[in-house]
Amino acid sequence: MGRAGRAAITEWLPKLRQAWRLDFVVVNGENASHGAGLTGAHAKLILDAGADVVTLGDHAFDQKDMLQAIEADKRIIRPLNFAKECPGVGARVFDATNGRKVLVAQVLGQVFMKRPFEDPFSQVDAVLRKYPMGGLVQAALIDVHCEATSEKMAMGHFCDGRASMVVGTHTHVPTADAQILPRGTAFQSDAGMTGDYDSVIGMDKGEPMRRFVTGMSKGRFTPAEGAATVSGLYAETDDRTGRATRVEMVRQGGRLSASGPGPVEAG
Repeated sequence: MGRAGRAAITEWLPKLRQAWRLDFVVVNGENASHGAGLTGAHAKLILDAGADVVTLGDHAFDQKDMLQAIEADKRIIRPLNFAKECPGVGARVFDATNGRKVLVAQVLGQVFMKRPFEDPFSQVDAVLRKYPMGGLVQAALIDVHCEATSEKMAMGHFCDGRASMVVGTHTHVPTADAQILPRGTAFQSDAGMTGDYDSVIGMDKGEPMRRFVTGMSKGRFTPAEGAATVSGLYAETDDRTGRATRVEMVRQGGRLSASGPGPVEAG
């Protein structure tokens, strides 16, 4: 989220990759550029910091240069259920360590969203049928970009046993429900925001509070720029089946209490 989130990724992601021996990292960059969308330059910054893939969301093309950037860099993924005429793709198989293949896909929810998108469940189903775990891919990650926790949880259960990880994004607050579902899919309703939590979902508090209290606006929303917390989800998977064997919430830096699969050295 904004400059603070980008700074946190630049500072923390290299340390996390080393400390936790991360094989593959996906970052949702949806609000990294001024709190609305993602520029090509900021996508490169996130990838250079250690991300293997950057996913987008409903603001995918708010920054117009992303129309070209997503075609130039195949490590950027937009939602599956955008219009078919949109540039880029919503799912792709990537190379991970030791020759392993990882499927990454993103889909937008329908509940409470401003625009009607195509059915996310049928879109995800088609991708998972095409790339079964334990066959064409060793792991599969689904980024479900939704407003409603109910829709995210339904997607988790829909994908249970067919994806290694289903992670919700979009609402900017980490949910306390990280778990492995009955058939082996790691799940969290929302991974949370990498941004300044002394804010209103990443925005400087003044303008959102003014609008809530008075019903009147005085200016634009601007991202908060204090110390940011990196939020996310960590999972370990079985290469043979693709199923998750361990899951941990991730919070590092900033205001939120630290969590993760192990310690991280300062500096």
